[in-house]
Amino acid sequence: MPLRKQWRDLDRSTVRDAPNRYGVAEFGDADGQAIAVDSGMLRDVLKSALSYRDTPKVRWEATQTKEQAAELADEHRERLAE
Repeated sequence: MPLRKQWRDLDRSTVRDAPNRYGVAEFGDADGQAIAVDSGMLRDVLKSALSYRDTPKVRWEATQTKEQAAELADEHRERLAE
């Protein structure tokens, strides 16, 4: 199941608005198709993606712990592999 969040443009303002909490980020292409998933401190994950990924869209889900973020990311990676 994809994250139930609206896609956002992956740009500096989105990175600035991201919470400084653990979570899962789902990256998408221009059509809103999910193509990659990452977890960690959201602001850091988005900052890195802005510098190194060629994905125009992002959405995320904050979690309470690093472990929750990793588990959720694994679930989403399995879905993308299907």
